[in-house]
This record gives sequence, C-alpha cells and structure tokens, in this order.
Amino acid sequence: MSAVTVNDAAADARIPLRGHLRHTGALIRRNLLWIRKDPESMADALLMPVIFTLLFVFVFGGSIGQALGGGQDRYVQYVIPGMIAMMSMTLSQGVGTGFSQDFNSGVMDRFRSLPIGRGSVLFAKISVELLRMLFATAVLMIVSVAVGFDITNWPGLFAAVALSTAFASSIMWVFLTLGVILKNAQSVQAMGFLVLFPLQFGSSIFAPTTSMPGWLQAFTDYNPLSTLADAARGLMVGGPVAHDLWVTLGWSVAITAVMAPVAIHKFRTKS
Repeated sequence: MSAVTVNDAAADARIPLRGHLRHTGALIRRNLLWIRKDPESMADALLMPVIFTLLFVFVFGGSIGQALGGGQDRYVQYVIPGMIAMMSMTLSQGVGTGFSQDFNSGVMDRFRSLPIGRGSVLFAKISVELLRMLFATAVLMIVSVAVGFDITNWPGLFAAVALSTAFASSIMWVFLTLGVILKNAQSVQAMGFLVLFPLQFGSSIFAPTTSMPGWLQAFTDYNPLSTLADAARGLMVGGPVAHDLWVTLGWSVAITAVMAPVAIHKFRTKS
C-alpha cells in the first residue's frame, strides 16, 4: 500500500460522520450549480426518454404488440416499465464520463488536496446523477401518459422507480471506476457502450424473451436488467414480482459491495 493511500485512509478515518455528510452536501451543491451553469448537460436526461419512447412505441409497437396479443396500446403497457429500467443503466454512464472530465480538467486534484473525505466526492457525484435519472424518469412518465400508458397503481410506480434507483446507484460504482482508470471521457463512453448495448437489448426491456434463441434466453435469465424490467412491470401493471425483485436487489447489493471499495481505492491511488 502506498504512502498516499495510507495518508488518505488515515485522513478519512479522522473525519467524523457529520463531517462526511457536510462535505458530501457541499459537493452536491457544487455539482448542481455546475449543471445550472451548463444546462446543456441535462439534454440527454430530457431528450433520451422522449426519443426512445416515441421510437419504440411507434416503430415497433404494432408488431410486438400483436405478438403480445394486442396492438400498440398493449405494447405501451409492456415497454414503459422496461424503459424505467433502461434509464437506470443508460444515464448511469454519465457519472463515469463526468468523473473523467473532472480529472482531466484538474478539478479532482483540487478536491484531493483539500481535507475532505475521499468517499464524499464519489457519493456526491452519484447523488447528483441519481437526481438526473429521476428527472429523466419523470419526463419518461409524462411522455408515456401522452402515448397511452395507463397509470393504475401509483404505489407500484413509486416502488419501481425506487428499485430502479437502487440498481442505478450500484451500476454507477462501475462507471466511477471506469472514469478513474480510463484516460478520457471518450474511452469511458466507448467502454460504456460495449457494456450497455448487449445488456439492454439482450433483456426483456423491449420485447419478451420467449422468441429468442436458447443461448440468448440463458443470458437474459442472468441479466439484471431483465429482472429489473420484469419487477417494474409486475409492480406497475401487475404480474409476478417477488422473485425478480429479490434477484434485482441481490445484484444491486453484490455490485455495490464489490465495486464501491474498488472505486474508492482507485480514486485514492490515482496519480
């Protein structure tokens, strides 16, 4: 273990919990003020749910809806809960690209020179990205109602959003780690695409998995985005919930337990 790591760990240990919370709150405020100065950074959170909803509903809604035993209206009820799951994964990538940009601009060097908890920097970044995700989810629900989604179970909707938020917070530790170890935001974005693409389309988010080849169905069975989408679907429109809910929570806990210490360690030791 390097001297830098030892010193950082000792400094963190001397900061009380109240100090960590105060530092995290100050950094959250800093990140929100940055978004206020750069409103274009919210473009993906605003436009992505609109574009994806309209694209999948009006391009694929008729054909997939017929396969589901209905039409476009039936597909809307199917895909919107899956889109909530998609938001949790897609927007999580922003925490890694933003973190990488902060490193390359020298902001992180300034943070690491201050007597603040190293974990506070990471928790603040995750908190702001979760707020962006919740904003995108709100936009998604407005658009979904406009295209015919029927919200009949408000507690189920809030439970689905809470589950999606829990999963997103775990995935963000993965992208934070990528933001630390990769050289620039473009590399983080490229790596994120390679991770996101098969997970999103090899899942039950956009279409049922029953017509997929057997080997791909085996992959979807272990894909946390499938269990998240199916749990959200059950909570919002009815259907089995318990198994998919617990599997998703298990994935969230496991990913956080593994990746959070890695992200914090890489942040402390990055030169």
